[in-house]
Amino acid sequence: MKPLLLAICLTGLLLTSVRAGEKVTTIELKHKSVFDAAPNERDPFWPIGWKKPGPKVGNTGVGPDLTAHSFSLTSVTMGLDQRFAILNGKPMQEGQKFGLQFGGQIYEVTLRTIEDGQVILVYQDNEIVVPLRRK
Repeated sequence: MKPLLLAICLTGLLLTSVRAGEKVTTIELKHKSVFDAAPNERDPFWPIGWKKPGPKVGNTGVGPDLTAHSFSLTSVTMGLDQRFAILNGKPMQEGQKFGLQFGGQIYEVTLRTIEDGQVILVYQDNEIVVPLRRK
């Protein structure tokens, strides 16, 4: 019953709005929006006014620039068969790989050799010599 009543009302409104002989007015837009799809300018899904950030200046490698100051070597033990080092508070052996958390990411570093008073680390084919910190 309700859909029938609704259909009758809409039909009555439509018939009264269309009158014979009346001039139909058109609406002119004052400001038409235009989008120029030039490449590399703006993605239509980005917020208006947002610019794509440019490339970062500085380190061009994959990870950060690790230096000897990024590590803390507190002890070196050299035995007949094995060598151990306490690096960043953890016991390590030669050839061991470990993760260094730096800026929210973890980077893989390898302990290449343990020497008297220092260790040599490898990160991205670069050697880092970390001396023993004495208090």
